[in-house]
Amino acid sequence: MLLPLFRSELQGELLSWLFLHPEAEFSLVELARRYGVSPSTMTREADRFVAAGLVGERRQGNQRLLKARVDTVVAGPLAELLAVTFGPTAVLGELLARVPGVEEAYVYGSWAARYRGQPGDVPRDVDVLVVGEADDDDLYEVSRNAERTLGREVNTRRVSQQLWQSPGDDPFIAAVRGQSLVPLDLT
Repeated sequence: MLLPLFRSELQGELLSWLFLHPEAEFSLVELARRYGVSPSTMTREADRFVAAGLVGERRQGNQRLLKARVDTVVAGPLAELLAVTFGPTAVLGELLARVPGVEEAYVYGSWAARYRGQPGDVPRDVDVLVVGEADDDDLYEVSRNAERTLGREVNTRRVSQQLWQSPGDDPFIAAVRGQSLVPLDLT
């Protein structure tokens, strides 16, 4: 969705990685390896982001380390846009849409709470509720693929449509329904 705003998909993915992991620094070599580009390409992108004031840099020996600048006026809105476009909801929705038997899916827990604007630390993991009869092996594979893309642990729990619609006394369903839920677009 935001790709027309960036010169390339790499720019969007790189900015989202930095802004969705604001607590961490990443070396140019590490980032180049992660995105399968040359160090010179990564250097050019880093130079653009640093010049624009979006990313801070620090040198440690011969390494150049990058970190999102969260102290700027655009940091919050930019992180929100990047989360919607390149974050867990986008990644998981796309992956789960391909899995037979997934009728509905939601992000819940701390990631959903931050997505809905509740203050708190950056979540270390993403909790996903899948409604339907999808195969557990398929869901496991989706979780591992999402983890590689997002750089965060992804915990997936599947429940039947019947249990989701008529939770009865199920404490897990009651707890999930009582917190922030972010529906995933499975189209």
